Formats: sequence, structure tokens, C-alpha cells
Amino acid sequence: MSKMLVNDKLIITNYYAQHRGEIVDFIAVRLTDADEAEDMVQDLFLRLLRGHQLITPVTLPCLVYTMARHSIADYYRRRRVREEFEHYLIKNTDSIGEIESIISARMLMERMERTLARLPEACGRIYRLHIYDGLKVSDIAQQLALPYKQVENRLGQARKAVRQQFTSLTA
Repeated sequence: MSKMLVNDKLIITNYYAQHRGEIVDFIAVRLTDADEAEDMVQDLFLRLLRGHQLITPVTLPCLVYTMARHSIADYYRRRRVREEFEHYLIKNTDSIGEIESIISARMLMERMERTLARLPEACGRIYRLHIYDGLKVSDIAQQLALPYKQVENRLGQARKAVRQQFTSLTA
């Protein structure tokens, strides 16, 4: 590990130790969920520690708050989609239809998992991180320490395979 990388990690850990509470408060006020805010702050600093960007004591606060704002926006974006889907289910299903819906969703999920199992492990893992965890390509690349283009290509392969599997259902 280079001296610069060790120094970056030290800067990040010191900043975390000194400002964690302040950042949790910043996020908690905007989310109204203290537990979720704690999780977001930990994720944020883990991404920083795993990252390869140049960190200085001057740039770190701006980077942390920018990442926090983006995390908050992503949280509300995912929440809105989930609420719209829940609203749709409540509005458009009756008790029998709901059971059929759950069974159909489970069957589709199993079919998707079988499709992903046939792909190279890396493709399936990247697709799951993108779909289930809501991570962006850049975040996945950073988390898995892979080049951005490689992650993008593998995600594209997985999407294509899943899409082919589901279009064969409707054909």
C-alpha cells in the first residue's frame, strides 16, 4: 500500500471519528429515521475507504456532504418507487388476486435466479447488487474493485439474459 493511500485512509478515519455525529444528524434531519441515517453514514465512509480517489483534508468535507446528499436522494427515489408499487398492489388486487400475485412474483423471481445461475458468477453478482441493493455501476465497480467498463459490460450481459428469459414467457 502506498504512503499516499495510507495517508488517505488516515484522513478519512480521523474525519469519521470527529464528525460522525454531525453527519448522522445532517442525514437524520432529512430522513426522519435515525437508524437509516446511521446506516447511510457507515456505508458512505466504507465507500470512501474502499475508493481510490485522492483525498485531502480540504476536499473531504465537501465530498462527504455531496455523497450524503446523493444517498438521501437515492433513498427517497427508491422509497417513492416502492410506495407507488405498494399503492398499485393495494388498488389493483383483491384477496385472491393478491395470492396469485405473490405466487407469480415468486415464480418470476425463481426463474430470474435460475437465469442468473447460468451466467458467469461475476455477472450474476453484479446484477444482484444493481437490482436488489440499488447500487449504481460506479458504486459496484468501486465495491468490487473492478474497472467501470467491465462492470457495465457484465451488467449488460446479465440484463440481456434476463430480458431474453422474460420475453420468452410472453411470446
